[in-house]
Amino acid sequence: ARRPLLALMTGAGGLGHGIRLALVAAAFVVVAGCGSDRPQFKATDITGTSYGREFALADHDGKPRTLADFRGKAVVLFFGYTHCPDVCPTTLSELAEAMRRLGADAKRVQVLFVTVDPERDTPELLRVYVPAFDPSFLGLVGDKAALERTAKEFKVVYQKQPGQTPGSYTMDHSAGAYLFDPQGRLRVYVSYGAGPDVFAHDLALLLRGAA
Repeated sequence: ARRPLLALMTGAGGLGHGIRLALVAAAFVVVAGCGSDRPQFKATDITGTSYGREFALADHDGKPRTLADFRGKAVVLFFGYTHCPDVCPTTLSELAEAMRRLGADAKRVQVLFVTVDPERDTPELLRVYVPAFDPSFLGLVGDKAALERTAKEFKVVYQKQPGQTPGSYTMDHSAGAYLFDPQGRLRVYVSYGAGPDVFAHDLALLLRGAA
């Protein structure tokens, strides 16, 4: 049956009414109906969706990256920032544990962390922060225009919340991760807090060629 999915946001700053409405409007996704022959993902099956098709960013080593670069692997795409106090390190830790649970199959998975805070998240910082959770993880960064295009393509919203000093701001942002199959098709949305078992289970299905 069709059902809506609310991609939740996070951040230490409080949300204003406008951004709350924007988050709700941007995050509702219509999920295609699934019959008994559909793969039994633990997270939300969004197979066949018309968004989340591509990105063009640079990795933390400065190499231009698109989704096609990872063809043949299952891909996890997650948006966040290195100064995030809770959601981002929690999700990256869950993904690192999922890689351990996948064992040898983890070599066929690529986790990508897209920063929504390019002002502070330099490639040098991403190069230290992201692989600290797992050496295979890659940080992705773009200029303001590239980030806006990517966020729009993936229905992600983000907003700076001022801190006590100019450099102490936080970022409210959509939480949740997208899973692609080895053919580069967007298949699954994993809500924040789902846990490593959900990631490991659904990635294993994608690696086995779930149609």
